[in-house]
Amino acid sequence: MKFVLIILFFLLNNCTVLSQGNHMKYNKLTPEEERVILHKGTERQFSGMYCLHKAKGVYICKRCNAPLYRSENKFDSQCGWPSFDDEIEGAVKRVPDADGRRTEIICNNCGAHLGHVFIGEKFTDKNIRHCVNSISLNFIVGEKEAKTEKAYFAGGCFWGVEYFFQQEKGVLSTKVGYMGGHKENPTYEEVCSGKTGHAETMEIVFDPSETNFEKLARLFFEIHDPTQVNRQGPDVGEQYRSAIFYIDDEQKKIAEKLIKILEEKGYKIATEITQADEFWQAEEYHQDYYQNNGKRPYCHSRTKRFSG
Repeated sequence: MKFVLIILFFLLNNCTVLSQGNHMKYNKLTPEEERVILHKGTERQFSGMYCLHKAKGVYICKRCNAPLYRSENKFDSQCGWPSFDDEIEGAVKRVPDADGRRTEIICNNCGAHLGHVFIGEKFTDKNIRHCVNSISLNFIVGEKEAKTEKAYFAGGCFWGVEYFFQQEKGVLSTKVGYMGGHKENPTYEEVCSGKTGHAETMEIVFDPSETNFEKLARLFFEIHDPTQVNRQGPDVGEQYRSAIFYIDDEQKKIAEKLIKILEEKGYKIATEITQADEFWQAEEYHQDYYQNNGKRPYCHSRTKRFSG
């Protein structure tokens, strides 16, 4: 069914998708900051305030304040721009550069241009260099280590699930893939055959200072129909089942608590509560599907099921 609807989407649906950062207000930028951050410019070599900066703390996005890099991952590459050999998990997204040669790095929360990433230069043991414009950053001195957490939800077609979570405050990154099956590294076609046991699943990396697992789980139960068994709307099959794959006992307890609340409201919940296992990332064309194609979900919408 999904294959038919994909074709219909391209032919009939001209709706514009909300961007990932629409839930938040952005900081006001100067014209020079806009040139670099919004229009993908580059500041002059050795001109940035963080080029030789050595204080302890966290570097955050100038546009949206999302944590991006820790000071312990900064090193002097003598290139004229701040260099980092690692990012805070889920904070930075890589995209092919318009020049066709390099890889651009952007804030995964708001899309702000940061710079470019280079591999194989052997400056550090990690063998990677994030070359970042100082003007794209702010710095928080002595900030406690920026922490991230993960959550895994399956609720029908992962395109629609991802669409709603990408707009949620505190979500740093999303990936769609497969979990809960018995075949290693399955393809989309294999999962759709119903022979691998996997569910279309979404991995969320979130900032626990901005949101928490319970808020995300409440959203999950409101953006799909958790009473349907092995289907979601027109999509039918085990791969479209409703499931929460918990990573610790606390997540399991929260999921069970929310299901009990819904059952007391009269819902017959079909959502499985299962311990997370290997997450297999789906093919690239599935990632950020609605964001990249300017469409809206065909079988997901938000229905208020919790009070408060």
